[in-house]
Amino acid sequence: MMHDYDDDSHAAIPRDERPSRSQRRREALDVLKLAQALAALSDAQLSRVPLDDDLRAEVVRTSAVKQQIARKRAEQFLAKQLRKLDEAEREPLRAVLEHDREHVRREAAALHRIETWRERLLADGDAALDELMQHTPSADRQRLRQLARKARAEREGQKPLHAFHELFRALRKLL
Repeated sequence: MMHDYDDDSHAAIPRDERPSRSQRRREALDVLKLAQALAALSDAQLSRVPLDDDLRAEVVRTSAVKQQIARKRAEQFLAKQLRKLDEAEREPLRAVLEHDREHVRREAAALHRIETWRERLLADGDAALDELMQHTPSADRQRLRQLARKARAEREGQKPLHAFHELFRALRKLL
């Protein structure tokens, strides 16, 4: 069996058992994406990520860099620091980021559902209101009908959309 010792990190591993160069590159790019995602987090989001103090400080330093080339260099350095962790230590970081993405998706879906109900109330009137009342019997029917009527009038009269926005807020509270 032939050994190739040109790469120090894999010196004791025979050549045919090492990951290919393409695989190592894919893994490095994956870690770089993780570093970029960490650098893009707000302070509140970053506080929920399980990082040691040195790595957290590096993430904060990276996110403070605004110039494009300097930011790229800082992200690459952060990725290098992350590659020093083993996969088991990086997995919780990915899990927190995925949880945040899923939370954002759920919030967006909820907002779309509210907008759909608002548009139905404006377009269909009492028929849509009856259906909404079946889904949420605790809703204030009179207030929703009044807001929908005002919002329809605002839209048709090219007036500021106060009731339109108020109807959205009422639906968001309800749903």
